[in-house]
Amino acid sequence: MLMYVATFLTFMAIGGFPSFVEDMKIFGRERLNGHYGVASFVLGNSFSSTPYLLLISLIPGAIAYYLTGLQKNIGHFLYFALGLFVCMMLVESLMMIVASIVPDFLMGIITGAGIQGIMMLNGGFFRLPNDLPKPVWKYPMYYFVFHRYLYQGFYKNEFEGLTFPNNQAKGPPIITGKEVLTSVWQVDMGHSKWIDLAILLGMLFFYRFLFWAIIKTTEKFKPIIKSFRFVSFKPCRQM
Repeated sequence: MLMYVATFLTFMAIGGFPSFVEDMKIFGRERLNGHYGVASFVLGNSFSSTPYLLLISLIPGAIAYYLTGLQKNIGHFLYFALGLFVCMMLVESLMMIVASIVPDFLMGIITGAGIQGIMMLNGGFFRLPNDLPKPVWKYPMYYFVFHRYLYQGFYKNEFEGLTFPNNQAKGPPIITGKEVLTSVWQVDMGHSKWIDLAILLGMLFFYRFLFWAIIKTTEKFKPIIKSFRFVSFKPCRQM
């Protein structure tokens, strides 16, 4: 359930791509008129979507979290909701990057969905980390996808501190949640769930910075490319 809710809500965040394309068109016109800069656009876009993504994280997150019988502690739920919120912001940042590179509506949706699909396959759920092919899929992609840190943070949030009866013929009668994480889900227990959340926050800021850098680079080189094309295709006059 943790994987399904996290993947479904983050994947559905690509539905905002059409509005990103329109925002980019409006920003292009207003930028030419000198109304505001790139940093103001990035910050304004980030702050305007924050309340709505926070509501999406809290309301559907509470319904899914408590109805499925997960831990009742409010601290565990807040971590769950915060993880969803950060990842939806992160996916929105990813789609903003796609919108700045691929302005076409259909191709942008396909590109964003394809990137997310590849990330899901390498998150450590469909294939456990030790079963991933080491070239490319595990090194380096497994360490770059945000699903890895989201899933592992959620697993630690739910399993740490719990005990379960051992149904196997051999072994102790009770196993701990930590043993389940390491033996079944192959979770990296070298750091806490808060480190996973901090990594997601770092990826969020990096994606926003990358979006800003792409717009600034496009502003700088687009006139140069246009002038070069104009000179290259300038018709020759016949004497």
